[in-house]
Amino acid sequence: MPNVLDIRRRIRSVKNTQQITKAMKMVSAAKLRRAQERVVSARPYAQRILAVLHSLVARSEGQTHPLMQARGDEHIQLVVITGDKGLCGAFNSNIIKAAQNFIEENQHKQLTLNCVGRKGRDFFRKSPVSIAQQFINIFSRLDYSHAKQIAGKLMEQFASGELDAIYLVYNEFKSVIQQRIVVEQLLPIQRFAPPADETLIDYIYEQPAAEIFNSLIPKHVEVQVYRALLESAAAEHGARMTAMDAATNNAVDLIDSLTLTMNRARQAGITREIIEIVGGAAALE
Repeated sequence: MPNVLDIRRRIRSVKNTQQITKAMKMVSAAKLRRAQERVVSARPYAQRILAVLHSLVARSEGQTHPLMQARGDEHIQLVVITGDKGLCGAFNSNIIKAAQNFIEENQHKQLTLNCVGRKGRDFFRKSPVSIAQQFINIFSRLDYSHAKQIAGKLMEQFASGELDAIYLVYNEFKSVIQQRIVVEQLLPIQRFAPPADETLIDYIYEQPAAEIFNSLIPKHVEVQVYRALLESAAAEHGARMTAMDAATNNAVDLIDSLTLTMNRARQAGITREIIEIVGGAAALE
């Protein structure tokens, strides 16, 4: 059994760790509130711009755009959105696992990676799949300009024929304790075929269809990338808050267990000393 001094040092160490995890939980809770507000604000706009695009495509037969041309799926790029930091439970490992499954399913194709986040970059840097692009340390000050930069490079590569398809894999924020892994196709943009019994909203367009396509489709791609980044940021804060809360509770349980062990060790030491004193007194009689 360890002595009382060692147990006290261990308790002091666990208490220091508990203060850190509690502080990280509070910081993540504050950041989560702001990130959640940004996600909730971005979702309606992303959904509406997609609805307008679908309506335009359904009414403009024969109109095409370079970002809507399907050329097969021989050259694929997977955009892996992870966090820049750890201590957030299985947040990063779930994304990496989903990306690995995607790589295995497309192992006979020419696949490259676009890593957004340090954790994904560090993991796949050791893998045989090449990393074409990487964006590190953008979540600390996430802005629309980051999504515009990422989407601009993707659209340029797709329009030039360098890539045939582009996919996103990220964590979609559902709640503080729940995130959903999403793997979705970003490019080419799928043509929307409305159901026969559905009545489309009748939009009135002033500009020609080609002009609207050239303006709306790049904006749509940028917005979808931005929404994925916001979803991932909010999900990361939620996962970190949950993980730090669990770590704080585990520290409390560990402190209680160590305190009980320390009391037993101290009681055993006192009992041993009393026995030695009584034994020494009896030997002197």
